[in-house]
Amino acid sequence: METQDNDRIRGQVRSAYAKVANGADGCSVGCCGTNAPGSLAMGYTKEDVECVPDGADLGLGCGNPQAIADLQAGETVLDLGSGGGFDCFLAAKRVGRAGRVIGVDMTPEMVTKARDNARRLEASNVEFRLGEIEHLPVPDASVDVILSNCVINLSPDKSSIFQEAFRVLKPGGRLAISDVVATAEMPSALAESVEALTGCVAGTAPVETLRRLLTDAGFEGVRIDPRPESRAIIGQCMPGAEDYVASATIEGTKPGGKTCCGPSCCT
Repeated sequence: METQDNDRIRGQVRSAYAKVANGADGCSVGCCGTNAPGSLAMGYTKEDVECVPDGADLGLGCGNPQAIADLQAGETVLDLGSGGGFDCFLAAKRVGRAGRVIGVDMTPEMVTKARDNARRLEASNVEFRLGEIEHLPVPDASVDVILSNCVINLSPDKSSIFQEAFRVLKPGGRLAISDVVATAEMPSALAESVEALTGCVAGTAPVETLRRLLTDAGFEGVRIDPRPESRAIIGQCMPGAEDYVASATIEGTKPGGKTCCGPSCCT
């Protein structure tokens, strides 16, 4: 029964985001808006918005994971729920031609849109794969950084997402996530609303639940910071929801990797 319920939820989310990929207004999905002003309000710069192809920035985020990712040249980056490719294209600029960016999305229409955007941008270091983020089509220990923007809340199986993220990260790899978290118990009418689900409200989890899931998956240095200033934006998109959810940054590191032993890192 749980598997059937999870598949039903994924179907509802996939259907809603397919419509956005095909040109529908995004205010009933994501965190509102299908144009540049929405992303500027989330912390992106005008340069960020202008350097990607039209249709890459769908305005569906709830923050800017690039701001906490500290991406370095040559790194391999994975974007969970990559949509039209906005964060992937920004990451590709930061990691350079020696780096690589992989976007994974479960909606075929989004993957098609992102691939078309990549061709127009001639982004040779970016690829998009169709798949569920609970079952990533990515090899073990192959990724330096995982990004995600307002997607994990949509999943009915967050534990599997974090376990999969841990699996594909290299030792020392890190999470840089913007998402929506629950801040109070919401009324049943809101919690059971399909619009609230696809609008990144009904599927949210409390901070302590997310912290436990991340720790259970093996992550260290877990940090989840709700953003009180997101209240106004959420209220504009879904009036009343701001009393129950907030956007937040989520960080964590897979143990291992290099350790510093003096002037330079030697292990």
